[in-house]
Amino acid sequence: MAEVVAGTEFAEFRQLTAVDANGDVASYSGERTLGTYRTVEGEGVVAAGNLLASPDVPAAMVGGFMAREEDHLGDRLIYALGMGLASGGEAGPVHSAGLVLVDKVPWYVADLRVDWSDDPIGDLARLWELWKPQMNDYLMRALDPTTAPSYGVPGDDR
Repeated sequence: MAEVVAGTEFAEFRQLTAVDANGDVASYSGERTLGTYRTVEGEGVVAAGNLLASPDVPAAMVGGFMAREEDHLGDRLIYALGMGLASGGEAGPVHSAGLVLVDKVPWYVADLRVDWSDDPIGDLARLWELWKPQMNDYLMRALDPTTAPSYGVPGDDR
């Protein structure tokens, strides 16, 4: 993390978090991070926030994430966002939420975002429920199109 911070312009304004493939975590909050800010690390998880309504928000997110160990990673992350909101969320209204997942390939297997919504976490959860059952098919199509479902493409009877 020290190398990333050293190479990041305006690092004193940033919050940076990372979880590696082994589940090791690292975090950084610059001294000029806005408002109430906090970072909480857990086993294989880290949550950070700024402009928080309560310094307890990241701990609620980590607790929510860890409580759902058997769920899909995407479900756990969205649940954690909901727990953060329930524990106070941001100091102002929340209008945006996003979910990015990387798993076994060097590109995003999920990249979902909601902006300017009155219920961004709920809307993100609905998008995730639409994407989740298709995600592996798109991954298969990228890796080996001959093994992926065709979804009714004329002339393709897979």
